[in-house]
Amino acid sequence: MDEEFESLDLGDPRRDRRAKELLKRFAALPTASIPGACDDWSQTIAAYRFLGNEQIDWRDVMQPHWERTAARAAQFPVVLCIADTTELNFNGQEIDGLGPLTYEAQRGMFLHPTYAVTPDREPLGVIDAWMWAREPKDADGNRGGIKESVRWIEGYERVAEQAALLPQTRLVYVTDREGDIAELMARAQELGQPADWLIRSQHNRNLAEGGKLWDSVDASPVLGEITFILPGRAGQKAREVKQELRAQRMKLPGLVGAEFTCVAAREIEAPAGVKPVVWRLVTNREAQDADAVNELVEWYRARWEIEMFFHVLKTGCKVEALQLSHMDRVERALALYMVVAWRIARLMRLGRTCPDLDASLFFDADEIRGAYVLSKKACPKTPVTLNQMIRLVASLGGFLGRKNDGEPGAKTIWIGMQRTMDAALTIQTLREES
Repeated sequence: MDEEFESLDLGDPRRDRRAKELLKRFAALPTASIPGACDDWSQTIAAYRFLGNEQIDWRDVMQPHWERTAARAAQFPVVLCIADTTELNFNGQEIDGLGPLTYEAQRGMFLHPTYAVTPDREPLGVIDAWMWAREPKDADGNRGGIKESVRWIEGYERVAEQAALLPQTRLVYVTDREGDIAELMARAQELGQPADWLIRSQHNRNLAEGGKLWDSVDASPVLGEITFILPGRAGQKAREVKQELRAQRMKLPGLVGAEFTCVAAREIEAPAGVKPVVWRLVTNREAQDADAVNELVEWYRARWEIEMFFHVLKTGCKVEALQLSHMDRVERALALYMVVAWRIARLMRLGRTCPDLDASLFFDADEIRGAYVLSKKACPKTPVTLNQMIRLVASLGGFLGRKNDGEPGAKTIWIGMQRTMDAALTIQTLREES
């Protein structure tokens, strides 16, 4: 975590030190309140003073992480830049500056990050973010403030700016249905498509040559099939899904005159009583065969990574329980917690996909030693692999590691990380005092 904020510059070395210390404390105890994450009252007061400092912009706090994320992205030929919005519900808390959520009576704010992952789903970090609160509706039911659809267009513009700095990496802007905005596609065209875009279609638009978007692609020939496991959600178990794949190049009238591809992925052989999974995706990329279409569907499926990021942020880091007096203080805290959530999500993913990597690439020596001490095991003389370390950390969070348990999930990892980082801090303190 020290490397992630190595270039931090908040205009005062004392602020830099405090931000780095807070990041360590939040990472060590992500589920704790701010007082609970601090060692004593003086440290708690210093934390609140930092979060309340109006001279500190949350974007400046995140700037080093943005830079590190871009550096990681430069190592890959393709990087998916996944944009999404989540609500943060602070209903019942006295925090100034909040606004209504989807339900007008609830109070909170919105977070809209762009999360960079590889096609193999390795989380690289947050490359951009917006935070805002809505204005209440007036007597006529109208709401003032900036049009929220602009966030998606601005998100593409920021990714396009990154693309200019990463000439060897192709960036792909990926969104769900909220990003299906004609103005976004037009803006990408105006900029010369410096970054690709892949958007789940929400609107059955009219085509330039006549007819409707969805009808046209649904009537095109089947190019192939794809099979995958659909992750479980509330009230729904994970299950296998098989989809037929179709694709067609098309043109929209008006704003978007250039050709684009529409992909249709429709589930076949769905279980009785289960609604088939149907995705229609639009993209500037060409996809003329089954392999190319399959790749686009896999890229869209990588959206699951930002949902996992939000899950860790809300459930693991418990950011909706922050008790701060003003929204700008919440924003500064979120800037730190987003980095904590990314690290936990990344460790979980890499522990599964790259199990044989050296654990020292992701954990410092004190963290590795601390995990073995807490587990009452001797630290091996040979290098510890990432998967070994992840499973050891998760065991401290309640993961049993039985034959049919599979790999650890985010919850046991973040609970285990609390204990591991506490042990590491203790080892560091004892070393400094000796």
